[in-house]
Amino acid sequence: MDAESIEKFLRETRTAGGQTPLKNAQVNAVIDRVWASQSYPDDGGPRANPDCDPADYADYGFSVFPAQGDLIYLLCRAIRATRVAEFATSVGFSTLYFAAAMHDNGGGTVIGSELVPSKVAIARRNIDDAGLSRYVDIREGDGRQTLKDLGGPVDFALIDGWPLMSGPSLARQVIEIVAPQLRVGGFLMNDNGEPDYIDFIRDPANGFLSVKLPIKGGTELSVKIS
Repeated sequence: MDAESIEKFLRETRTAGGQTPLKNAQVNAVIDRVWASQSYPDDGGPRANPDCDPADYADYGFSVFPAQGDLIYLLCRAIRATRVAEFATSVGFSTLYFAAAMHDNGGGTVIGSELVPSKVAIARRNIDDAGLSRYVDIREGDGRQTLKDLGGPVDFALIDGWPLMSGPSLARQVIEIVAPQLRVGGFLMNDNGEPDYIDFIRDPANGFLSVKLPIKGGTELSVKIS
């Protein structure tokens, strides 16, 4: 799929007009604006250039899709989540769904991590525009450092990631940091399906049940059972 086709798909896949479970008009307006601004680089992005610097794509808000965001929101509401984490925040698209759930659950904290300073600034602005800043703690820097201490057990974590030329993927490295901090009964979602992440999450010794969902080409959803 070329960049033009990807951008067309992005523009057409926002669940709008009452189909989304989010009922806050202010939040939905920001989600719509951020989603409409999404684009994809002509060079194929970081997956085609795994040796790139994340700052090379500072102008691109790589994010989950709205269907994934809706699922995040619903699951957080279902389990009454009050402490959640995400890697990586990018421009705050997934953060909006998490923070909306914290608001509607009566309170909570979204702990995000983002390496690129300009994206941190954009994410904070988007969250502020949605009226959700009180629920969000975006930590600027390497997620392998910023997510070491989440301040207590978390109910849900989104593990996205960034491709690397060699060695363990960032998703694998981050899940090994976050998994011990996830409570039993808590959820994990992975956006990119890195093979070594899948190996970890489907190893019975690590205490998860997991399934691949047909969203965005494959979304791994897992629950911690021990």
